Amino acid sequence: MNSRNTLGILLHIRKDKLNKKKEAPIFLRVTVNGKRAEISTKQYVDPDKWNSDAGEIKGNKEEIKVKNQFLLRLKSKAHKIYQDLILENDAVTSAKIKEVFFDMQKPSRSLLDVFKIHNQTVKERVGIDYSSSTYRRYETTLDHVKNFIKYKYAKDDIYLSDLNYQFIEDLSHYFKTVRKCNHNTSVKYIKNLKKVIFLAIKREWLGKDPFIQFSVKLEETKRVYLSREELERVESKVFKIARLEQIRDFFIFSCYTGYPYSEIEKLIPRDVQTHFDGSKWIITSRTKNDIQSNVPLLAKAEEIIEKYKNHPDSIMRGKLFPIPSNVKYNAYLKEIADVCEIDKNLTTHVARHTFATTITLSNDVSIETVSAMLGHKSIRTTQIYAKVVEEKVSKEMNKLKEKLNK
Repeated sequence: MNSRNTLGILLHIRKDKLNKKKEAPIFLRVTVNGKRAEISTKQYVDPDKWNSDAGEIKGNKEEIKVKNQFLLRLKSKAHKIYQDLILENDAVTSAKIKEVFFDMQKPSRSLLDVFKIHNQTVKERVGIDYSSSTYRRYETTLDHVKNFIKYKYAKDDIYLSDLNYQFIEDLSHYFKTVRKCNHNTSVKYIKNLKKVIFLAIKREWLGKDPFIQFSVKLEETKRVYLSREELERVESKVFKIARLEQIRDFFIFSCYTGYPYSEIEKLIPRDVQTHFDGSKWIITSRTKNDIQSNVPLLAKAEEIIEKYKNHPDSIMRGKLFPIPSNVKYNAYLKEIADVCEIDKNLTTHVARHTFATTITLSNDVSIETVSAMLGHKSIRTTQIYAKVVEEKVSKEMNKLKEKLNK
């Protein structure tokens, strides 16, 4: 405690403010360095039953004991506020203690309520500046946080005022141990929560950021992509089942354009345009970040567009392709991997990585051009793929050195 400050905390009554029952209101008087601030306890008492020396109500009845305990807690709260302000090197005055006291008395919003407000906003803006997959990720995060609160606190919700560093740390531990999430998945969930907390702070529902001492950083992951030989194996495979042939075609389209499932699914015929150079391009903005992702059509991609432009499902839905749901798409890709003897988990992201590495960077397309086609905000994101290509070059050159040395 700072010796330069003098603190006095006193419970007293105001006989000049009697209510209709002739009861006096009880006030908490906080005095710092001789300056007072009066805080209402919202409690009343018969003046004859007030012990001014002890600062409590006279009597031994249970209801009187409960009231006296409540008043004692208010004194303790005021004293703790004083100590916290000293520790934070804040200017300590009686008015400041009163201000913090009333802020603490205000009803706090709950974490899950704020999460729902945030997610509803995202939902209403799907197709504008959010994608449906982003909304689903926030809903999944909400479910995880809800389950964590039940698991850790045996409660249905938690107040924003109860959030602290320990909550974030325990949640991160929960993702990795109970939910068995890998590091990057855990970080992504934590970052989703951080955006919700930021909303609460911006709207002044939360005074302090529980993330202030918590750092979250994604670990660099290995980008899985198809080699030229693997890609040709998938391209040349003859499928007897029509649905597998279709999914293979859409996957190959991704490999030659860099478009993920979410972008292919929403492509419409007018997105294919004859551009300034007289060749056909796909002209779109990415749903994820509203950055233009214009890609000149390579021959293989153009062939696939021609193949499906008159498909009944494409025409009925007004889309470029008769593509199924994301769940079915990924399930069929697993079948294709098995049939083509590809020992990799085929996903739309593998196709995107293949476009960045095998199709473009490995064929001397500049990193700036690849970055523009992938719709990256920063070229640093694209440099991950360049590093993959360099590692491949290094491995192959080392093999060559070994051969030459022999």
